[in-house]
Amino acid sequence: MAKKRERAFAWMGIVVFSISALSLTAAVIIQQIMSSSSTANTTANTTATTKCNNTTNESTIPDPSPFIPKSAVTSLQTIDLTPGTGQTTKAGDCLIVKYYGSLASNGTEFDQNFNATTGLAFTLGQGQVIKGWDEGLVGMKVGGTRLLVIPANLAYGSQSAGTIPANSALVFVVKLLRIQS
Repeated sequence: MAKKRERAFAWMGIVVFSISALSLTAAVIIQQIMSSSSTANTTANTTATTKCNNTTNESTIPDPSPFIPKSAVTSLQTIDLTPGTGQTTKAGDCLIVKYYGSLASNGTEFDQNFNATTGLAFTLGQGQVIKGWDEGLVGMKVGGTRLLVIPANLAYGSQSAGTIPANSALVFVVKLLRIQS
């Protein structure tokens, strides 16, 4: 009787070991498949991103004077501070810009690259920037500088972002350096 128990116990050990080995093998195979798929997606995203990038050095620009709207910001406002003379922007263009961002409520700067030696590169109309930019930079000419006064719903809405409080209207001064082909 004791030998039957020992044999049964040994067989249970073999079965448990076999199931564990098969499960581990399946997990490794699934992980490899997922990793390969993730790498393919990353490569595709990298290829898409590299089509729109800024690899050249840009000159720095002095910070603009703060602009604080006199009334509540309820719609997107665009003002060409310096009209450009180059090509006109449209959705799908890769733009290289310098920008200065501040809160509409008090003029406090929250982000800028005027003092940086590289511009910001993004594809207009692809959701890579806030909606206020995707809408407000259409029709701008290369070499121009545009003031964007953006209501919260076209910026970050009810979400805070870094030092930007939730439901904040924003002001940007954007200089269009070039449209990258």
